[in-house]
Amino acid sequence: MNVLVTGGGGFLGQAIIRRLVARGDAVRTFQRGEYPALAAMHVECTRGDLSDREAVRRAAENCDAVIHTAAKAGVWGPYEDYYRANVVGTRNVIDACLAAGVGRLIHTSSPSVVFDGRDEAGIDESAPYPSRYLAHYPRTKAEAEWMVLASNSPKLATVALRPHLIWGPGDPHLLPRLVARAQCGKLRLVSRQDNLVDSTYIDNAALAHERALDALAATDSTKPPACAGRAYFISNGEPLPMNELVNRLLATRGIAPVEKKISARAAYAAGAILEAFYKLLGRRAEPPITRFVARQLATAHWFDLSAARRDLGYEPSVSLAEGLKNLAAEGTTTPMRTVG
Repeated sequence: MNVLVTGGGGFLGQAIIRRLVARGDAVRTFQRGEYPALAAMHVECTRGDLSDREAVRRAAENCDAVIHTAAKAGVWGPYEDYYRANVVGTRNVIDACLAAGVGRLIHTSSPSVVFDGRDEAGIDESAPYPSRYLAHYPRTKAEAEWMVLASNSPKLATVALRPHLIWGPGDPHLLPRLVARAQCGKLRLVSRQDNLVDSTYIDNAALAHERALDALAATDSTKPPACAGRAYFISNGEPLPMNELVNRLLATRGIAPVEKKISARAAYAAGAILEAFYKLLGRRAEPPITRFVARQLATAHWFDLSAARRDLGYEPSVSLAEGLKNLAAEGTTTPMRTVG
């Protein structure tokens, strides 16, 4: 199979590419930067921006499928930046697939597209999009997901995956941020103790994309695949209390458990004040806490994986304990990277 992976230089993108290359697929990537790791895997690398419609179209030529992982993540920054990357970029990917005759599109979405600020305790994919979002990222990702699913047709079979809190060896995002804040004493945990949270080991997130690719390919002229036009929650299926998950991740880097706590109400109020202050001063740096992050830390986020198991044949291959062991082993051989 000839597969285009957008965002191929990213944490998830590279993990997906490793799986595809290992099984013999021909892989092309589309990303803005240069990544030596991609060249080492002998994939065809193309560079460009998702907002460049023609560049995306050229990248999709002669491909059987597209896995669209590229996006602007984060919880702070101008709305226009998120809209251009996540909405316009995804629209360009869909149009490129249709123009190039690509038959399958797997879109990396996020559980945050249905987060309404309240507990998500064992919810399934019937949860609706909320009427209001606390950050530009979930708002624009929800619009992108909706477009992808609405584009499902006999010409282009589509599916959206919602992996939650991806982590593992090589993580340049979640763990470095936690480590940096813990080391400088700025990390506070919300005082609530019972909010269970799902997370996803990187190999399992990549596996889910491979399973979705194969599920979409298993189609014929009379019966479309069960997953076409649908979204799926993805995780390890082993939820932990948020505070325990954070401290177990920090422990892989030899950092003592964080004991400092803040109430959910105080965290939300601090986020609202800091957002207003940063906007007033026109600061582009991310505030220490935002309303969205405060709500995420204070609520439950664990999901019913029944649909992914049934329609995609997804089953996590690496347990939470095994993943933490792998992460700890990386910490003993790799210099610690931190994010200020």
